[in-house]
Amino acid sequence: MGYFSISDLEQLSGVKAHTIRIWEQRYGILNPARTATNIRTYCEDDLRRLLNVATLCDRGYRISKVASLSEEELSTAVLAGNDATHNYCQRVNGLLAAMLAMDECQLVALFNQTIEQLGLEEAILRVAYPFLQRIGIMWQAGTVNPAQEHLVTNLLRQKMLAGTDALPPVSPTSARRWVLFLPEREMHELALLFMNYVLRARRHHVLYLGQNLPTSELRAVCASYQPHALLTVLTAVPERDEVGHFVQQLREYCPGTQLYLYGPLAQLDFPLPSQTTRLTLITDFIALVDASSAVAETQR
Repeated sequence: MGYFSISDLEQLSGVKAHTIRIWEQRYGILNPARTATNIRTYCEDDLRRLLNVATLCDRGYRISKVASLSEEELSTAVLAGNDATHNYCQRVNGLLAAMLAMDECQLVALFNQTIEQLGLEEAILRVAYPFLQRIGIMWQAGTVNPAQEHLVTNLLRQKMLAGTDALPPVSPTSARRWVLFLPEREMHELALLFMNYVLRARRHHVLYLGQNLPTSELRAVCASYQPHALLTVLTAVPERDEVGHFVQQLREYCPGTQLYLYGPLAQLDFPLPSQTTRLTLITDFIALVDASSAVAETQR
């Protein structure tokens, strides 16, 4: 069980601490414990309930009505009303509440609704990314456990694989070719999977090599496939003081190929070799691919 301060609840739910106190005092929606110095502390059940309450209040429900609902009634109401709104914050709150409850059925239903209504790309950008950012805040505070995080990432991975598989095939002879991979020992795949979808949706051909690729293998890959570009995401490896050397190795293995770097380690201060671009935001990558697609279209 995680324990939260009222400021934690404010940050995670978007509900002001003053409002939380009023809801607590007037309607009894939360039941915090108190420290020896009389400071409120809240558990995961409190946060989950607050997230669901905030979602329904944002939709126009009266707090007096919401406060009378059971946990099951709250979850049902959150799911039932999700098809009537594009409020991204509400969607994120609903996903967080389902994650805290380890409610896989609710998570799947919420993800499916969001993808159906927004499309996969907008669902990832507007809902999944903010959702993962909230999880990151909770992880740093020690208030989310590995099982919860794995449940979410595996569901997202499944949705992106299914969305990618549903796209029409692209011939490598008539499209710009990309190689996507993660370095050896790198397992954080969600961003690369999303980039794979973005490229394929815009009719680029992708050789997707996935996680944990020995870098030396790229020499033969580039020689046979002749890609327009390589793309990798640097999240946990290599070590911070080895990133520059790693990037230089990539450049040597695949000379003449455009290289794109994304992820936290790619933002470190190290010299970039020629034909190497550091991408700061996922939207930078989407803009790059859109521009590349437009150029390719004019050349056909």
